[in-house]
Amino acid sequence: MPPLRTLAAALSFSLLSMSAHTADAPAHAPKVLHMFLSTSEASLDPAIGSDLATLSLLENLFDPLLRYDYLARPVKLQGNTTTGLPEISADGRTYTFHLRPGIHFTPDPAFKGRQRELTAQDYVYSFKRLYDPALKSPWAYLFDGKLLGDAALKTAFNIDTDIPGLQAVDRYTLRIRLSEPDNNFLFYMAMPATSVVAREVIDAYPGQAGNHPVGTGPFILSEWKHSDRMVLVANPDSSAVFHATPGADPADRAIDAALEGQKLPRVDRVEVKIAEEFQGRMLGFLNGEYDYLEQVPESMTEMVIRNGQLKPELAARGIRLTRFPVLQTYYMWMNMDDPVIGGYDKEKVALRRAIELSYNSAEDIALLKKGFAIKAESPLAPGVLGYDPNYRSPVPYDPALANALLDRFGYGKRDPDGYRRMPVRAGGTVPLTLQMSSEATVSGRLRDEFWRKCLNAVGLRVVFKSDKKTEIIKASRLGKVQMFETNWVADFPDGDNFYQLLYGPNAGRANYARFNLPAYNVRYEQARLLSDGPARDKLYGEMNQLIHAYNPWVTLTQLLSADLQQPWLKNYKRHPVELTQWRYLDVDVAQRARTARAK
Repeated sequence: MPPLRTLAAALSFSLLSMSAHTADAPAHAPKVLHMFLSTSEASLDPAIGSDLATLSLLENLFDPLLRYDYLARPVKLQGNTTTGLPEISADGRTYTFHLRPGIHFTPDPAFKGRQRELTAQDYVYSFKRLYDPALKSPWAYLFDGKLLGDAALKTAFNIDTDIPGLQAVDRYTLRIRLSEPDNNFLFYMAMPATSVVAREVIDAYPGQAGNHPVGTGPFILSEWKHSDRMVLVANPDSSAVFHATPGADPADRAIDAALEGQKLPRVDRVEVKIAEEFQGRMLGFLNGEYDYLEQVPESMTEMVIRNGQLKPELAARGIRLTRFPVLQTYYMWMNMDDPVIGGYDKEKVALRRAIELSYNSAEDIALLKKGFAIKAESPLAPGVLGYDPNYRSPVPYDPALANALLDRFGYGKRDPDGYRRMPVRAGGTVPLTLQMSSEATVSGRLRDEFWRKCLNAVGLRVVFKSDKKTEIIKASRLGKVQMFETNWVADFPDGDNFYQLLYGPNAGRANYARFNLPAYNVRYEQARLLSDGPARDKLYGEMNQLIHAYNPWVTLTQLLSADLQQPWLKNYKRHPVELTQWRYLDVDVAQRARTARAK
């Protein structure tokens, strides 16, 4: 990482210059949105993709049945490929969706020159794919055991097996029957994972469908250089039309006035780069290469913010700063199946507890998050249904207690270099080395040094294995990662979406810790049948206590994001759940050119 003086000089230079092509852009030029993704994308298959970069692309290329109202707060759902919300039976188990006729998949050789209309049967096929054991879909939990008769799909999977829980009543009517009511079921219908794909495409590219994304969404992928650059162009056959429910906020009302009844998307193309390094993102935004930047990198907050406000020289350029409470929790999970750190015996629990006691949240927030975060007391972020503002973790930052705990439970002996040794069942001790996976970025290296300091303070040796996050997640699902710090962004704004991360049957999917505690599993199963309220809150409190008793996680922080927006960008409003706003955004090409010339 360059010295701060060097970086400051580079940033100052960027304030005075922008790309020549931007400065010369005529008002009638195509509307191009310039974006970045912070990590490399993976397979563009809705049944497989689960990292944020991939999901950001999927939600623009593919269509779930429902989508979130862009402006409604608190959030609410609306029809997407349907005429509206579904009809729901009195017992809460049957949902009937009515599709809008005239929606078509984007052209592909798989259709042999035919225009291919979306039908109810396409959703039946797409949902069944989540059960395919060959795909190892991380989203199988959404339906597993919930669709009526889905045991037939799990016993001997066949995509053509008919089950009563998924029925195409006619060309445009989809009926879904659940074995039990599920209060979050409609949220699932707005996730990229439940987007529709065409069987012809999946069959035409066996095992490679994720490299040939063909959907019905507002954009089409026209250029793709893996882990580098993507270009999305507006789908000329897009059937999406804007309707929303604005609140009293004048900015929301202005967005609604500009978009109501308009066909989406509003731009001609989106050019996306992979920008893994914080410095590249910040310089790119300040140089006008990106139209907005969500979550200013913690290490560079002081470059753009002074005394909690946007620096005057940036405000003078028309750049806007907004603060956004993200439905996101950062946590460090530990593999419960790992021979060094996993297990439910008191010695292993003591080791994980000591690791949590060593975590200095105040230093993390002040020095690395630059104050734009709060301590995570539980898995739930503020704003998520089920969040308890009064709950406090019973495991504080206390390295002295961590040292005493390790001494008591067999980790008291040390190597000549001062690091602790591990007790073994046969008696005696062996060297103890923790291995934490980390991202191969500047931020990842900063986190490595932070964790090294915390763990060394309690006598624990740690080594770091750096890789791309997508590769770490793949290895995590196979149980081959010992420890990793990551974050979870809400797929839907309910506590169930976070607590399922520690549900035993989800091991190998989103339960990277492979935590499988019967007492937790029973409470989770009870809680997911309840709506938000005191009964469920009680179960959530008990689940929090179990998490802190067995320590499969160290709950870290929840962010207050600082977001920056260029003056020529129109209709921007960050959504609590959806990852991108690309379909709604517009670009004032003339203003972009004027802003560049003013420099």
